[in-house]
Amino acid sequence: MRMLVHVKIPNDEFNDAVRDGTAGEKMHDILEDAKPEAVYFTEYDGQRGAVMVVDVKDPSDVPKLAEPWFLLFDAEVEFHVAMTPQDLEKANLNKLNEKWSD
Repeated sequence: MRMLVHVKIPNDEFNDAVRDGTAGEKMHDILEDAKPEAVYFTEYDGQRGAVMVVDVKDPSDVPKLAEPWFLLFDAEVEFHVAMTPQDLEKANLNKLNEKWSD
């Protein structure tokens, strides 16, 4: 299942990694292991952040994707299901409307 992974990295932890020269290697290792379809770096409320698009084949994949961020950067990690227009079409919203509308 395609998921958006939002990563919020506290400034202090990332600054420490930049200062000790390990930030680049840590980021490389995390991304090499996660193999995201895409990754974009951004900010969240003034902190560094990233958005990754990943394929989660099984719920047991979640720790593999999240733990490196937790352990290396004390980051917050959120997972959100992502659908393509084709996925949304499969949901058959018209049928749901018939069932759940007043």
